[in-house]
Amino acid sequence: MSGLELRHLRTLVALRDAGSLVEAAERIYLTQSALSHQLKELEGRIGCSLFLRKTRPVRFTSAGNRLLQLADEVLPRFHSAELDVRRFAGGDSGRMLMAIECHSCFDWLLPAIDAYRDQWADVELDISSGFHFAPLPALARGDLDLVITADPVDDANIHYFPLFSYEAHLAIAKDHKLAARAWISPKDLAAETLISYPIDRDRLDLYTQFLQPAGVEPAAVRHAELTTMIVQLVASGRGVACLPNWALYQYLQHDFIEVRSLGDQGVWPTLYAAVRQDQCDAPFVLAFVETAKKVCFQQLQGIVTAELDPIRYRKSS
Repeated sequence: MSGLELRHLRTLVALRDAGSLVEAAERIYLTQSALSHQLKELEGRIGCSLFLRKTRPVRFTSAGNRLLQLADEVLPRFHSAELDVRRFAGGDSGRMLMAIECHSCFDWLLPAIDAYRDQWADVELDISSGFHFAPLPALARGDLDLVITADPVDDANIHYFPLFSYEAHLAIAKDHKLAARAWISPKDLAAETLISYPIDRDRLDLYTQFLQPAGVEPAAVRHAELTTMIVQLVASGRGVACLPNWALYQYLQHDFIEVRSLGDQGVWPTLYAAVRQDQCDAPFVLAFVETAKKVCFQQLQGIVTAELDPIRYRKSS
């Protein structure tokens, strides 16, 4: 059936619905002779007749009915896909498969997604953790559409929207010896057991921004999947942990642990929403970023806008 095209299927549907060549030609804005020529050409390609020309309404052959069956299956799907593509181009719809590199971010990301869906119901949303693979290369390849990360990489195909800055705090037990310090130096952790999420150390602020520049290693490392579990281990004196200030706020409110800054200036990472450059201006992407920011500043304690210098902000507040 070489050469069968969508226009042929549309012509056959018009002929069936109209019942005659004259009326079918009017429906698809062709002359009767042009329509007849198109149908004869198609019959020549497939090697058989598609309808009986001397009947009214037109009666189709077995081959014609089979192509009409195909048209009824294909044309609605094609029309639906065409509409979707137009909506994608207009920014009203799209796919947003996202991953996060931040365990604690589920606390605010899920409410942000719920708020976003209320306004952008036509955007296909799905989420997966980015803890066991490299999500930023997957984003660049097109396997993902958005990544929540505090560790941007230099890639011309990726655009980073800053969401907020936060202080990375060291959580310690209330009776820990380091509780006597005003702030923590890297060498203070050389004798400590560090409790962290089970992710590569290159994605942990404590290592990349604090310990590695000073050439310091903790005495031991222990992993836990959940923030609550990490805090329980810290509170019971099993080790220390570095977590975002906003993730520790509720535990401080209950006087469960102590926290200290890393260094006299503190360590202030920035959390980003990373997207591909070709989608950074899409309205549905921009709306998600703004929704995420709004939810974060409504729900999280201790964060500051990424445009501010967080150290200066902290000292002046």
